[in-house]
Amino acid sequence: MTNVFDTKQITDQFESMFFAPARAYAELSVDYTEKLLNAQLDAGKAYTDTGLAQLRSLMEVKDAEGLKSYMEGQQQVAKDLTERLKGDADKVVALQQDFVKDSQKLTEENVKQSQKLVEENVEKTQKAAESKAKQATDTSAKSA
Repeated sequence: MTNVFDTKQITDQFESMFFAPARAYAELSVDYTEKLLNAQLDAGKAYTDTGLAQLRSLMEVKDAEGLKSYMEGQQQVAKDLTERLKGDADKVVALQQDFVKDSQKLTEENVKQSQKLVEENVEKTQKAAESKAKQATDTSAKSA
């Protein structure tokens, strides 16, 4: 009695159950990381530009009136930075929520696909066992 392994079927099953989901999750992770890094780079550039602009404004202060004007401008800068920080935090939260949602969707799809493969394999195994049992019964009946 010989068992013939269908290597293509085994390879396809490994691909669909392990490698494809791993690649899909890796792609999702890389996309998320790229978006997050771009958001951080944009924020860093905006904060750096604001800081440099403030330093330039401070260097232009030459008298008490200029200092007063500079200090009054700081209130607006603080307000703008606070709004920017809130917007950046909201952007990061939205990115994280999208990542979690997409990860859950990917997981659900993979579970469904795995369940389908298991059901198909159980059905094939049952059919093969029934066929072997029938062959054994037929062989026993012929030899009797």
